[in-house]
Amino acid sequence: MNFEHTHERRMLAESISRYVADRYGDIAQRLVPQAASGFDATHWRALAELGAVGALFPAEHGGYGGSAFDVMAVFEQVGRGLVSEPFLASLLAGQALAHAGDAAHAHLIAGMAEGSLLASLAHCEPGGQWDPAQVDCRAERRGAHWVLDGAKVGVPWGDAAQLLLVSARTSGQAGELAGVSLFALPAATAGVVVRGHPDLDGGRSADIALNGAILPAEALIGAEGQASAALSASLAYGLLAISAEALGAMEVVMASTLDYLKARKQFGAAIGSFQAVQHRMVDLMLQVEQSRSATFNCAVHMDAAAALRDRYAAAAKFTAGSAALQLAQECIQLHGGIGMTWELPLSHYAKRLALLNFQLGDEDHHLGRYVGAALNCA
Repeated sequence: MNFEHTHERRMLAESISRYVADRYGDIAQRLVPQAASGFDATHWRALAELGAVGALFPAEHGGYGGSAFDVMAVFEQVGRGLVSEPFLASLLAGQALAHAGDAAHAHLIAGMAEGSLLASLAHCEPGGQWDPAQVDCRAERRGAHWVLDGAKVGVPWGDAAQLLLVSARTSGQAGELAGVSLFALPAATAGVVVRGHPDLDGGRSADIALNGAILPAEALIGAEGQASAALSASLAYGLLAISAEALGAMEVVMASTLDYLKARKQFGAAIGSFQAVQHRMVDLMLQVEQSRSATFNCAVHMDAAAALRDRYAAAAKFTAGSAALQLAQECIQLHGGIGMTWELPLSHYAKRLALLNFQLGDEDHHLGRYVGAALNCA
């Protein structure tokens, strides 16, 4: 099977790769803890000008692409370059808006594509996973306004976002797909308390408390109580993106580890010539190829029926996430003590890979989703 991207996507990937190589600088230096924003706004605008952000959204909604393979091409380069800009936050928010089918809010995607608006999806709640139905945050209509109460956790770049897309329940109980609505919430709204924190890999997330936040009626995105389909689609794209990012990072780690095994000598021979080390590397290479196949399969089925799409998205995340964590651990061991030093890029890739294994749900969560989706498809 041909895993190569089209000419246009290869050009976009090469543009991102060249920008990272020419403008980002040394990994160890640029991943020094930054300001509260956690990323460089200059880089973000420049990447948007290259089309890297707009490629995540459909053209009819203000983007430049938006297909599954566009997302895959961009996030592979995000992983390869350890790009620290808020691509995942933008993807989740933009895809939720696009699938909500709300023309009144379509202009928001155009602003995100050009890099002038940073939005993030606030969905996961305390004690819950990234499940479209697990929403207990409440939205109550009072006259011409909506009043939101509840809490969200692990919002990607939530303390830097100007706009939060908040899932809230307008009817029903947690665990029910019906009754979930989506709201456009400016981060500066009274009653919104944002507590940002650094992530393991140098990025940032936020926990958000909604204490009677008041929104106008037009803040509702799409039809009331029918946002679960848009949330499911957004999360499926997020899982594809994380799997592709892990794949890109794993390829870099594999290449650097192979180079090290050829150069490092022990007892007068390169340690890569030892059979036990070769067996470990072959096992890791197989894991990377399995991740590549699962990610590609996910992209192929992104426009399939929801149950089938979610099945392959869960499979890709489970496969790539577990492989990422194992590869990070194994490659550090193969490098020895130097593998954990700040100056070696491997240590930073390992942290990113470890985080990707848990973002948008861990292995157990997605294994359970895969089984459930498989039963629904039967």
